[in-house]
This record gives sequence, C-alpha cells and structure tokens, in this order.
Amino acid sequence: MASLIRRQNQQHQKRVQKQWSLLDFEIGKPLGKGKFGRVYLARELKSKFIVALKVIFKEQIEKYKLHHQLKREMEIQTNLRHPNVLRLYGWFHDDDRIYLILEYAHGGELYRQLRKTGHLGERQAATYIASLTQALAYCHEKDVIHRDIKPENLLLDHEGRLKIADFGWSVQSRSKRHTMCGTLDYLAPEMVENKAHDYAVDNWSLGVLCYEFLFGVPPFEAESQTDTFRRIMKVDLSFPSTLHVSSEAKNLISRLLVKDSSKRLLLQKIMEHPWIIKNADPSGTCSKSNP
Repeated sequence: MASLIRRQNQQHQKRVQKQWSLLDFEIGKPLGKGKFGRVYLARELKSKFIVALKVIFKEQIEKYKLHHQLKREMEIQTNLRHPNVLRLYGWFHDDDRIYLILEYAHGGELYRQLRKTGHLGERQAATYIASLTQALAYCHEKDVIHRDIKPENLLLDHEGRLKIADFGWSVQSRSKRHTMCGTLDYLAPEMVENKAHDYAVDNWSLGVLCYEFLFGVPPFEAESQTDTFRRIMKVDLSFPSTLHVSSEAKNLISRLLVKDSSKRLLLQKIMEHPWIIKNADPSGTCSKSNP
C-alpha cells in the first residue's frame, strides 16, 4: 500500500510541472467552506489521483487585499515535504478563481473530532502533540514560523495521522517579526503585547493545544477578548479537577506556557519529555482503539 501511494505521488509530481486547468479534474463532493472560497474532493482524470481542490474567489482576495499573503502561503507550503504537513501539489487560475491542488486528508478536521468527543485521551493527545512537534521542528529548520496552530488548521489522513493544513499566517524569516496575527486563544504573550516574536510562538501554541486536547477548552478562555488578553499576559494557568489528567501532562503544558519565550521548552525537549515517551504512538497514527 505504501509503495503504491509513493508511486502515485511520484507520478503526480511529474505532472505538477504542466499547466493545469479545471478540465484536468473530475469534481466531487464539497469538503468544506471558508470565508474566501470552498474545498472540493477531486480526481485528476489521467492518473485517477485523488486530491482536495481549494477554490478561492479572486474578488475576495482583492477585497481584503490578501494577494501578498496568499502568494507567501502558496510558496511556503509548496516547498514543504513532511509526513505531518499537508502537501500543496500545485495551482492554477481562471478569470474569477484561484485553484489550489492539495493532498486529500480523508479523516477531516481534528476540530470536529475534538468537538464531538469533548476532549482526548492522553495517548491520542500525546501522539498528536508529538506529530505536530516533529512537523514544526521541520518547519523551523526551514525558517518557517507557522503562527496559527489550532485544531481548525489540523487535518487527519485515512490512518489518523495529523497534518498541518493551513499556512495562511506563516512566514519564512530568520529575523524577529512584529505582525500580530493568529487566533485569539492561541496568541503568545509577546504577540498580545505587540512585541517582536520568533519561532517560540509556535511552542506556546503547542502548550495551548495540548491543554485543549486534554481539557476540552483553551487554557485562557474568558468572556471577553480583553479578559483573554489579560489572562494570557499573566499566564493565568490553572488545571480543572473535573478531569483526571496526569501530572506529567500538566508538567509539559506548564513548561510550554512560559511568558519568557527564551525559557519555553524546546521542540527537541518535547520529544524527550516523559509524557510523550510514555504515551505517544511512534507511528503517529491514531485510531478509536487508541484512546
């Protein structure tokens, strides 16, 4: 099966150089809808290769002046090759739309799974955190900071393997950045305080995500945006007693949610953490039988 997928990938990569058009694809069911367009299941007619086709309306891109951001997102994602990063195979456009040819993740959004179950068991949570840590380590090696890690931006393939799927706020840079971006509950203190930031914002987001996986809500959630900002800046972290979560898991979260970005646990140290070693599936796959 693995060799067949590799062969299909190789065949598809050879064809990526060509000029694509909508006539090259058979369009299937809609997979999702966003602010700027829709995503469809699609099949490339000659190879029968299944992909996800993201359709973005040019009118929306022009309205919100997102040309530069979209171009940057496409350039970054096209050049990333990692088992836990969703592939962007290529793109094309017509008068009204831009089409991104993406890897199809059969399992859908992790966000939906989390909303359905309320929270995850420690083995599943640790497996996802380990996969995400390895993907981010790869991105950081390529000088890519993601800046918007959250359940909505994570997909699962047919084996339950996690994939980072959205690079809309990512940037490729070796210097510190100043743009405040991302999603409220996942923002690092340095972003909230409008200070310069670097790759360590992703480490913070890992801590937020780990907490949400295990407790079902982000750690600094509050009734108003102002209160959320205040809780983030104070690192007002507490662990509800309503769910039994191991002390090792709480230790990992506490070492990632540190205000001083230089003192947050490094990605390599996450992989060496006792909670990850004890609970994460090395294969990176999660099933319902792995609670």
